[in-house]
Amino acid sequence: MNSNVLAKPRAILFDLDGTLLDSAPDLAAAVNTMRIKRGLAPVAYDLLRPQASKGARGLLGVAFNLHPLDAEFDAHKQEFFATYEAAMAVESRLFDGVSTTLNALADAGIAWGIVTNKIERFGLPLVPAVGLGSAGCIICGDTTPHSKPHPAPLLAAAAQLGVAPKACWYVGDDDRDIE
Repeated sequence: MNSNVLAKPRAILFDLDGTLLDSAPDLAAAVNTMRIKRGLAPVAYDLLRPQASKGARGLLGVAFNLHPLDAEFDAHKQEFFATYEAAMAVESRLFDGVSTTLNALADAGIAWGIVTNKIERFGLPLVPAVGLGSAGCIICGDTTPHSKPHPAPLLAAAAQLGVAPKACWYVGDDDRDIE
C-alpha cells in the first residue's frame, strides 16, 4: 500500500460546539440574560457569536469587559454557567448535513464520537438533548486531567471506542482542534 494514501478511518471524532452543533444562540442568550438582569441592554448577537467558541472567557469579555484575572470574573462565570445550564438546548441546533453525515458513517461501519472542551456538567446532558445520543463516546473538557489541545481527550475517546488512535480522524473548527 502506498504510504501517501490515507487509510479509511475506523472512527471519526468530532468537536461539538461550532463543528456538529451551533450552540452560539444559547450561549449568547445566557450572557444577555445576565445583562438584562442588571438593567443593561443586550449585546448584539453578531458581536457575541464569534466569542462563543471561547466560552465564558470570550462572552464575558464582550458582554461585561471582564477578563479571567479580574476580581469579579469568577462570580460572573459561575452565574453564566448556571444561566446557560438552565437553557442550554433551547435554540442550539445541529448544523445542516450533520445528521446525514453521522448516518452515513454508521452505514459505513465507521464509529464516531465527540471530544469537546465543554465540561461534563454541560456536555453530558446537552449531547442527547440535541439528538447526538448515538455517539460512541463523549469526552468532555474535564473527563481527563487535560483538555484539548492536549492529546489525552482524543486518546481516551479512541480507547472508549476500542480503536487504535492512528485509525481515528479528528474534525474540529478551532485552533485547539488543529493543535
